[in-house]
Amino acid sequence: MASTAGMSNILDEFRAFFGIQDMPFSLVPNTQYYVGIEDHNECFNMLMFAIASGDGFIKVTGEVGTGKTLLCRRLLNSLDENEFYSAYIPNPKLNAVELKRVLAQELGVKNSAQIKSENLLESINSRLMKLAQEGKKVVLIIDEAQAFPKDSLEELRLLSNLETETHKLMQIVLFGQPELDEVLSQHEFRQLRQRITFSHFLNRLNKSSTGQYIHHRMVVAGYMGEPVFDLSSIRLLYRATQGTPRLINIVCAKALLIAFSKGQQKVKKAMVKAAISDTEGLSKRFSWLMG
Repeated sequence: MASTAGMSNILDEFRAFFGIQDMPFSLVPNTQYYVGIEDHNECFNMLMFAIASGDGFIKVTGEVGTGKTLLCRRLLNSLDENEFYSAYIPNPKLNAVELKRVLAQELGVKNSAQIKSENLLESINSRLMKLAQEGKKVVLIIDEAQAFPKDSLEELRLLSNLETETHKLMQIVLFGQPELDEVLSQHEFRQLRQRITFSHFLNRLNKSSTGQYIHHRMVVAGYMGEPVFDLSSIRLLYRATQGTPRLINIVCAKALLIAFSKGQQKVKKAMVKAAISDTEGLSKRFSWLMG
């Protein structure tokens, strides 16, 4: 097994070889790597406008790996702490009582773990009223919302009823996969569905934005030269990943490693082919590209 020091040395050599300070294709949703793709910018601007308007639910859906969590993180980082109080639930596999308890914790309700379940809603309402008196707008942001149990979705609707005479005490932003739309289309959720005032479906990248995305991430990592990936490699990468950012990251990271192992500072089509063949879920689905 390689020592920690040895692994660190390899990473240092890799970064020095390409003239970068960071790993450009990490799967961690780092907002520094946000790329201003048109569709993503439209979605972000919609989110900011919808939150400023202060009404209803907001919903963002998209396929796996299209950048929802990164947008979610960017939204959280963009809310002015002097104006907004944000609550974030990244793992919504919670029943109705668990949802209220986690929300109470996120809102800073004192001794929330000891509050009886039947008193949680009252405690949440009191805390929301206090935040409103302090001039704070509360935004609850939920990632992976398609995983919500049905009773918790109904509880969300009830929580959205908390209001003063003039405004809602809490806005709710849902990020989820298309399965969320399937759930919300059911008759039993018609009341919640009618409260969604803004929604956006996050598309995959097109061929042009795929190249922009790859080069931008290299530049953010510290790269200062001409594009590392040539046009033929980008075309193949786009066809194999269908413009899905997470898959682009996986294939690009592997292709860079192959280039490094060969002592080449440019990624060629053959290297992308090798990276695709080594990627779970792509090698068999797109074997026709490998000929």
